[in-house]
Amino acid sequence: MNLPPLSIYVHIPWCVRKCPYCDFNSHQADPNEIPETEFLVQLRADLLQDAPLAQGRKVETLFFGGGTPSILSAEAIAEIISMIRENIGFIDDPEITLEANPGTFEAERFKGYLKGGVNRLSIGVQSFDDKQLKTLGRIHSADNAIAAISKAKEVGFDNFNIDLMHGLPDQTEADALADLKQAVALGPTHISWYQLTIEQNTEFYRHPPTIPEDEELWAIQQAGQDYLAEQGFAQYEVSAYCKAGKPSRHNLNYWRYGDYLGIGPGAHGKYTRIADNLDIVRTRKTRLPKDYLNNQRPLARIEEPVEVKDRAFDYFINTLRLKEDVSLTHFEAFTGVGRKQIESIVNQLQEQGWMKQNGDKLTTTQTGYLYLNEVLSYWLE
Repeated sequence: MNLPPLSIYVHIPWCVRKCPYCDFNSHQADPNEIPETEFLVQLRADLLQDAPLAQGRKVETLFFGGGTPSILSAEAIAEIISMIRENIGFIDDPEITLEANPGTFEAERFKGYLKGGVNRLSIGVQSFDDKQLKTLGRIHSADNAIAAISKAKEVGFDNFNIDLMHGLPDQTEADALADLKQAVALGPTHISWYQLTIEQNTEFYRHPPTIPEDEELWAIQQAGQDYLAEQGFAQYEVSAYCKAGKPSRHNLNYWRYGDYLGIGPGAHGKYTRIADNLDIVRTRKTRLPKDYLNNQRPLARIEEPVEVKDRAFDYFINTLRLKEDVSLTHFEAFTGVGRKQIESIVNQLQEQGWMKQNGDKLTTTQTGYLYLNEVLSYWLE
């Protein structure tokens, strides 16, 4: 058996302001006080520790997430890319994505990011409504976002994603469509359009805003999906829409159960090892930046093997997000679990009308896709 494709995720933990809906491992910091030099030293040590897990594979995709990765200088991002190239290596045409917030100081760095090796941006706009941006705690305005995207295109980025939320406080269907129309007008190759969810350990959880009722949320979802389809954006995942040939290759590797090394504070990873048996291991790193930067103690990589009994759920919670067939041959090869062991669950889902099987292929029906959480619950049994 061949090992799955390999990606790398690099977590940059700092942001200018913590958003009230955010439950990610992000920490508010003054952009002028980021300890870049110390951080790069620790990132290198972290990467060298994980490099043997590549097992001879080259990196196919690299994603800088956060936090706000564009809080780092273009020189720092270029150095991280170089250290990966030197210690593991890239395939000939890697996808290298940087999450960026559309503040003016970051937009000016786009040319440097491109020169340093970044070839795809994911721009966190969230809304083009200034009132909503204020509610969401964003530090940019709609005009800032439009200017930043225009700047990115001007310096040469021809592959970029715009992140948008819907189901925002008091948002109407017309409001949500106005956001999408503005995004489409800016010419992205990809739009991530996802519903605001209230997560624990956030300001919104402690002080919940008034979000639309379920009926309105449903109407927004349907209207938005129809509009994006009309504009040539194909939905290929629950909240991901792209122009032809422009999906997020990095996220596809996650959703197709590929391997990825997680580098940086709190970063999660997954790797496959083939010895006498097939082993699947999930990893996570030291979470708090102050602990991660403490070079007086070794960097911790916590490993949690995925037990055989849990692998079907671990696999399908990812692959069923995609609007594509699942190959049972792929499932067996990447999990070490035989198809006979999931036969009864597949039969139950077919009886519900939520899944169809045609030889080697499993297909989630349109109804099953609408009730995806219920479909996934079957794999927990």
